[in-house]
Amino acid sequence: MLHTQIKEKIKEAMKARNEVELSVLRGLSTALTNELVASKRMPSDELTDDEVLSVIKKQAKQRKDSIEQFKVGGRNELAESEQKELEILAQYLPEDMGRDEVEKIAKAKKEELGVEDKSKMGILMGAIMKETKGKADGSVVKEVVEKLF
Repeated sequence: MLHTQIKEKIKEAMKARNEVELSVLRGLSTALTNELVASKRMPSDELTDDEVLSVIKKQAKQRKDSIEQFKVGGRNELAESEQKELEILAQYLPEDMGRDEVEKIAKAKKEELGVEDKSKMGILMGAIMKETKGKADGSVVKEVVEKLF
């Protein structure tokens, strides 16, 4: 279980005195606990791997947004700090699909659903995201779908 693995990594980071990793993993652990509470479960319960991945993706997206904002604001030292945190989170995420794979799935789904105009673009994107099970970056999916029309 990914949830248990993260708890073990916190202990390892404490022993190794790795402050950055420890901080990121503690924050992630808190986010996982918050997810448990939000879904009306006990904090001592564990999330499924899919639920854990969903939380990690949210955390990673926050880091990416922060990096972008810090770069725009000329705060490169903060952007570097966020980048290090993102790299730690990325260790737990599955490899993202390549653009070519997303294009194949998009074309197949477009045919399958019979989507012909831009008004149904959201339906197509939703179907593709469901098909890729979170292994494709949403921005890549959006670009691919826009090119199809």
